[in-house]
Amino acid sequence: MSGFASERGVMVGQVATTREEMLRLIAQRAVEVGVAADAEAVLSALLAREELGETGMTDGFAVPHAKSAAIAEAAVLVVKNDRPVEWPSFDDKPVDIAVALLVPEADASDVHMRLLSRTAVLLMRDEFKRLVRDTDDPRAIADAINEGLDEGLDLATE
Repeated sequence: MSGFASERGVMVGQVATTREEMLRLIAQRAVEVGVAADAEAVLSALLAREELGETGMTDGFAVPHAKSAAIAEAAVLVVKNDRPVEWPSFDDKPVDIAVALLVPEADASDVHMRLLSRTAVLLMRDEFKRLVRDTDDPRAIADAINEGLDEGLDLATE
């Protein structure tokens, strides 16, 4: 299994009221789980990417992502919010679930693009979205992400 997502990196029942608050939760958790050293640097990288264009997908999901020297290892973190927040998205609907991709700057071109591609494929699968939406079990969500990332693509060695 890829191990990009971990139970500790999945936050359920959050109470953010804005996109920036959701991104701040991601940045802070990245430091808490040892993926990054500086929450403000991670938040800055996430916000800079948001300025380039929408990371909101469809059906209440977003895929914020960042490349930064402050990120020590590639990881997928998840925020399940208790309410949808305004977030530019492909279907113009608010977002309540963010699946964040964090990648060290040194690995940015290769790992980042593969993670982004595989995550986009996952979010096209109704069964995956339903599982994430219907459970508050962090382990089940992390396992579903890792299994989905592993399908048909070895991110660690390709």
